[in-house]
Parts: sequence; structure tokens; C-alpha cells
Amino acid sequence: FCSFQVPGGHVYRGTFVHSTQQAPLQILEDALLGVDTEGKIAFIGKGAELDRLSKTFGFSPPDITQLEQHEFFMPGMVDTHIHASQYSYAGTALDMPLLQWLNTYTFPVESRFKDLGFAHRVYTQVVKRTLRNGTTTACYFATIHTDASLLLGQIANDFGQRALVGKVCMDRNNSVKHYKETNQESQEETCRFIAELLGKKYPLVKPVVTPRFAPSCTGVLLGQLGEIAKNNNLHIQSHISENAEEVKLVNELFPESESYTDVYHKYNLLTDKTVMAHGCYLSDEELALFRETGASLSHCLCLHVWIDLTHPVCVCGAASDVAGGYSASMLDAVRRALDSSKVLTIQDPEHETLSFEEVFRLATLGGSQALSLDDQTGNFEVGKDFDALRVNVAAPGGPIDLIQCDGPKVGDDRNIVEVFVAGRKVVPFTE
Repeated sequence: FCSFQVPGGHVYRGTFVHSTQQAPLQILEDALLGVDTEGKIAFIGKGAELDRLSKTFGFSPPDITQLEQHEFFMPGMVDTHIHASQYSYAGTALDMPLLQWLNTYTFPVESRFKDLGFAHRVYTQVVKRTLRNGTTTACYFATIHTDASLLLGQIANDFGQRALVGKVCMDRNNSVKHYKETNQESQEETCRFIAELLGKKYPLVKPVVTPRFAPSCTGVLLGQLGEIAKNNNLHIQSHISENAEEVKLVNELFPESESYTDVYHKYNLLTDKTVMAHGCYLSDEELALFRETGASLSHCLCLHVWIDLTHPVCVCGAASDVAGGYSASMLDAVRRALDSSKVLTIQDPEHETLSFEEVFRLATLGGSQALSLDDQTGNFEVGKDFDALRVNVAAPGGPIDLIQCDGPKVGDDRNIVEVFVAGRKVVPFTE
């Protein structure tokens, strides 16, 4: 980062809002932030340091992009659990418990993704929508179809989204028999998916080993996937303890295991690069196992009405959980979490209500930590990629009426006027 005269380097001045390890919300007023030609944060300092910074980094005042009075930058949001293949029916089909919902709605729809034309339409829509909503990083479940899963990776790359993409693995499905693989197919196709996606050398898109959840996988397949992840040093994602009926089923299918968490642990699927969605019924012993292995939990905030952030368990991130969650907006997810937390406090005054600062961190830095990507994104630190949302609370057509000038606030997705990933502006779209 020698000079801002080189195309691609930028300096911004204004208000920046982010989280740190010490503070769930930190507001930096009249700050200067420089982004180098590779999209990484080169410096961040106070406006009063303009002379020193400009001499050190070789830029002049005309090079600075000045934010308007009602604008600020915040980190891009991180969705730690989203089913890209379920986006076509998001907001519908919410009338059944989990296992019946999967058999009635999810598996029949996901089986359609062998049609690459259908997959292209849905995946293009979900990537564009999540980016518009401010999701700069997404951890995606695709389907069992390798070519369609590779297509999702390509689309995320083309639109500039940071993504972990998982080809779903499942060799057990007695309810919808045409939507499953053999053990050999799942293993071989997972290896093909990983090799081809890594071979593309996409800068921001990586594979994630994805057993759907323990009830849809045999122990043999879980063990093979654990080995694949270990041998390739890959991320792992799955579901755990979302529904009481599901937990009971796991106990029946894996009687030799002490708990749902122990199933994954036995097959080497709990690592410091693992993120498990839900965790609603985990015992203290299971949570301790998460902490011991370094695995993370993804809280699907539109679904869960209780989150214990005080438990010394592990790193937690936030998620939309489309289509179990009705909206692909992380702002919707954190709002729902706050509403649910307030209801619980009304019912039980001893319940500690979530604050907006805490859910802000869950949706940004917490998400990057849960995905083991916090060395790259999550907040505004020197050396990290500039994944950021430019927010204008006075945006035309936005939902906020400003009565007085107070601190930064976010209305809804309409207030996000620009989205940057690794320093590149990806929204508004250039197409």
C-alpha cells in the first residue's frame, strides 16, 4: 500500500461502527480508513491525523471519499447458516415440525437441483438478494448434486460474495427415497466437488464438508467425511439438536454414542473449523465438548427464542437459516432475536435480555469467528479485507424519519447504499 494513485486504492473519512473483542459496539467518529489495491485495510486513524497519514501512505485530500452527515460504514454481515437451495420457498411452508417439514417440502424441492437451469435461477437470486441485504459472507448448504453445488460457488464468485459452499452429503433417507446417495457416491462426489472448486482458485469461495445431519448419514459416511475434512484442512458444517424429535431419532440411530454431539465427535467432525447450526437442546456436557474441540455454534435467530451468551461454551455466530428462517436478511434475523429476548424477559424477569450491541456483534465479528474467518473479515482492523456496508440512514425511500441528530442507526436493508467485499464494490450491481 504505497500510493493511492494506483487504481483500486481508496481512503474514506467519516463514522465507522464495528465490534472488537473488548466491545460489542465501537463507534469511531471522524475516522480515516485506507484500503489498498488488494482490498485490504492499510490503516485506520483519526481525522486529526490526516497530515501524518497522508505523508505515510502517499495520498492527498482530494483522494478522500467523505461520508455524508447521515452515513456510516459498518462491517459486512456474516450469515453462518443458510440453505441456498431452499430460497425458492422462503417465507412459506412453515406449518410443520422439522422432520415432517423436510420430507414434505425440503427434500422434494432440493431434488429439483439436478436441473442446472433451475439451480442457476435460484442460486443467482439468493446470492444477489443476500448481497443486497448486506451479507458479504455466507456459509451455504447446497444439495447432493455436485454440478449444481459447483455452480453456486461460481455464482458467488461472479458476484463477489465471500462464501463457504457445501455439497450436501446424505446416504440415508427413507422418506424421500429418490433424494439420497449411496455411501460410495457421496464420498466420491464430495471429493470431486472439493477438487473442482479448489481448482477454480476463486479468491473468496471455498468448499465446506457438509453432512446434512446425523439422521441422514450412516456412521460409515460420517467417518469418511471426517477424514476428507482432515486431509484437506477444510471447514465442516452440519445441524445439531434443533428439534426434540430429531434428538430422540439420533439417540435411536446411534445408541453407542453418549449424545448427539458425541456422534460428530466420534467421527472427527468437531474441529476448530466446524460450525453447527442450532444447538437448542445441548447439555452442559455437550457444550463443554464444543469448547474443548473449538467448534462453533450458529444461532438461527429467526427461529431460536433463547440464546445464552453468558455460557462459556464456544464462539457463536448468527444466521438466517433460510428457509427454516423466513427471510434472507440478517437484519431481520437480529431484530427477531431482540423481540424474542424481550418476550422471554417479560415471562421470566431473571432472563437477561439481549442488547442490540450484542446481536450486532453476532451478525458481524461473531460470525467471522464462528467460521474461522476472523483473520480476514468481521471488523475494521489493519490487514483484514475491507468487507463493509455504507449505510445512509437518510436514504431516499428509507424507513427512518430523522427527528434529531443522534448516533448511528440502521433502519432496514433499504438504508444500505453500497456493499464492499475485499475492497471491491459489489452493490449496486453493475449489470
